[in-house]
Amino acid sequence: MLRKILFTTFSLFLIYRSYDLLLQLWRHDPSTDSHLELLVVAFLINLFETGIFAFPGFVYPTSRLLGSSYYEARHPHRLERLYQLLGVDYFKKALLFVFWGRPKQRQKYFNGKRSGIDNLIFQANQSEFGHLGALILISLSGLALLGRGHWQLFAYITAINIVGNGYPILMQRHHRLRVARLRRRHNHQYFSEIETG
Repeated sequence: MLRKILFTTFSLFLIYRSYDLLLQLWRHDPSTDSHLELLVVAFLINLFETGIFAFPGFVYPTSRLLGSSYYEARHPHRLERLYQLLGVDYFKKALLFVFWGRPKQRQKYFNGKRSGIDNLIFQANQSEFGHLGALILISLSGLALLGRGHWQLFAYITAINIVGNGYPILMQRHHRLRVARLRRRHNHQYFSEIETG
């Protein structure tokens, strides 16, 4: 219960911080900033607005806000092509190297057993929902700032948003596609054994 209260409070605080930062930028002359300052501000906007969705996702089943049909893999060949074209596999390897390579971290998602597949899918849905919400909110924030002449800041915000939220969405969709294939193969073997047994 305490964890839910804390994480909800963090999310509300980040809503306030995001609003306050955007309001300051709305009134600010974009021509006075250096590239480094713009990069830092773009990073903060992405961090704050991603956190708005991430913290509730740690304690609530937020992915259920979207229907189960959203998470179904449609056009798997297109997804595979996009995954390859954008080099999402390199992004995944970087995540494994930096953070998810430790067995303890990976076991939060998947314990390596057949029974852990449902948890893996749930966690992938949770992650994708959080990144999707952030992707949309950050894109809208960037467009609002672009309308005020912050075109360089918009470019930085968009680049970070694509890597920080767009790539994880593609990665989670690809995970579910692979899991669905494994399940189909397993179910096919199971029913074949029943028929021949």
